[in-house]
Amino acid sequence: MARHYLDHASTTPLRPEARTAMRSWDDLGVTADPGRVHTEGQMVRAALEEAREQVAALFDVRPRQVILTSGGTESINSAVWGVVAGIDPAAGEQSAAGSPSGSPSGSASGSAPVACADVEHSAVRDASARHGVVVRIDVDGSGRIHPAAVADAVARSTAEYGRAPVLVHCQAANHEVGTVQDVAGVVELCRALGIPVHVDAASAAGYLGLDLGASGADLVSVSAHKLGGPAGIGALLLRRGLRVDPLLVGGEQERGRRAGLENVIGAIGFGAAAAALAEPGRRSEEAQTARRHTERLLEAACAVDGVVPYGDTIDRVPHIVCVGIAGVEAEPVLLGLDQSGVAVHSGSACSSESLEPSPVLEAMGVDGERSLRLSVGWSTTDADIDAFAGAFAGVVGRLRNLAN
Repeated sequence: MARHYLDHASTTPLRPEARTAMRSWDDLGVTADPGRVHTEGQMVRAALEEAREQVAALFDVRPRQVILTSGGTESINSAVWGVVAGIDPAAGEQSAAGSPSGSPSGSASGSAPVACADVEHSAVRDASARHGVVVRIDVDGSGRIHPAAVADAVARSTAEYGRAPVLVHCQAANHEVGTVQDVAGVVELCRALGIPVHVDAASAAGYLGLDLGASGADLVSVSAHKLGGPAGIGALLLRRGLRVDPLLVGGEQERGRRAGLENVIGAIGFGAAAAALAEPGRRSEEAQTARRHTERLLEAACAVDGVVPYGDTIDRVPHIVCVGIAGVEAEPVLLGLDQSGVAVHSGSACSSESLEPSPVLEAMGVDGERSLRLSVGWSTTDADIDAFAGAFAGVVGRLRNLAN
């Protein structure tokens, strides 16, 4: 049976450009620490910095603004820790440079308020709860974060904790329903209040134009495997002039901002994927194709009685749609589709193991146990869409008959 993969929002296949670049580097057989001055070390350093430049070019930032990490989760944790650790508990303020030598001057005791919506990825929510105390930002029925809701969270933080949040999160786009957030509006509000903003852009990178300088965001986290790069590599992008305490200490790698020997071959793959997306017209062409595919998926799904779309079906990332299915839980639908050769996802991106209702959908006020997320990517074909369209109605019908 042919398989049809429609779970690209979880991870997407490695792009040929990334595979070729990684294989070519591996064939050179050069192994060295890029921090060494010998020839081998300088060869590795040159390859690493070229990859950094490619990543920086995709996001329209300078290479020195790119901190390479092990992926989106580390980038998120680094962003939260980097801000919270620089807070002076007595003054309730953060210096522009953070604390010296990567030694935390503040604390991770949970005393610093961090504003976060329940629609954020679990890595954002959990990191905020571990390193600070979460002040919830309300969202609307599409899962959108409005600047007015952020202003309300700031007011509640000030009333309850005696100070505004030390950090505000606003994802670029929701990882489950695809809704695009008003990042510019949130950043404008927070900039006027002197509050740094972190943007989790993992679900938007490669599909939406992300210009850190234009958005004004202070910290942006991205992950390579979401856009066709390898797993195990990502980046934290910093606003120019911003310094934050490193989460990982013990070395001077990444200009002292992230200790540990760099994942050079992963960075090379990340850079190659970024360079491919930066080719003129490439990203917009892929986005248009993804939109066409997801429109067909929505049409096929919503043709079945009792199936409704979740999130903003217009102002969304082009590769993600989400539907609710009345009368049957999503997990059996997922399994039925899998038996038909179609891979999709139910629930939010990292919670399927817990079998708990989606916090994203619950925050939106919809049923968190009957959602199906469908997502496409650079390798999706019309045959993949046809396979879903041919299987979905039958799977739902059989399950509803069993329930009756």
